[in-house]
Amino acid sequence: MRLVFAGTPAVAVPSLTALASGHDIAAVITREDAPLGRKRVLTPSPVAAAAEERGLPVIRANRLREEVTERVAGLAPDLGVIVAYGGLVREPLLSLPRLGWINLHFSLLPRWRGAAPVQHAVIAGDRETGAAVFQLVADLDAGDVFAELRRPIGPDETAGELLDALAVDGAALLAETVDALEAGTAVATPQTGEPTLAPKLGIEDGRLDFTLAADEVYARLRGVTPEPGAHAQLNGERFKIIRAARSEGEALRSGEVEARGRSIVVGTGTEPLELITVQQAGKKAMPAADWWRGAQGEVVLS
Repeated sequence: MRLVFAGTPAVAVPSLTALASGHDIAAVITREDAPLGRKRVLTPSPVAAAAEERGLPVIRANRLREEVTERVAGLAPDLGVIVAYGGLVREPLLSLPRLGWINLHFSLLPRWRGAAPVQHAVIAGDRETGAAVFQLVADLDAGDVFAELRRPIGPDETAGELLDALAVDGAALLAETVDALEAGTAVATPQTGEPTLAPKLGIEDGRLDFTLAADEVYARLRGVTPEPGAHAQLNGERFKIIRAARSEGEALRSGEVEARGRSIVVGTGTEPLELITVQQAGKKAMPAADWWRGAQGEVVLS
């Protein structure tokens, strides 16, 4: 089929690759180049880079306005496919392709509709998640579902690790759905159950509350890793916790840090957590043991 693909981050690249091998990609829509790094160099999105490597036409747009709709109309696509583009598809673009648009979403709909489904699933302590391919409609992630896959969430898995795995498995599911639509055998069923929302996370969503139980603190830490990143306050400055692990032993005061043998642990509302990799303000990320050797006096994270 003749497709228009919309996506932006690295997790959308496996889907583009899977579809490009079996269908005609008339155009790839992605967000505009963004300044990255300390030098703020304008950098193409991962999807833009992947598309250009394959010689596919790229439309850069942060909003799908009239000019994008006109360009897509001129391509006469059979189907639009969207994977983590970062913007809404509205009418008349929504109805423009012959078969409308389908979306690969990284959750088991209707649970976790929104921009950050994987992060919210991990933070909430869900034991299972997955991916769904559904018909895009005007309401947020509310369309009928063509196909889904399920997978457990590992006890130490971060949102980033989980999303990388779902991106690959979801790409295969998406390709199967597009093939079924081409063959006329695809069947979509309405979503059932109570919807939950997964809005985009900000920096403050990554702040850890050490008065909570260790499982809750650890779930949030994993859910915001790598973005927006877990942190606490140390001497009035942001202290990043890049990697941690479950621990055992005598409880500590919430936020109190101490060395136990070769391990550096921090107190929570229940058992402590082990700090493995941290980053103090103005310094590079380092093993927690190396940071601890330079710490002075009592250390309490808040």
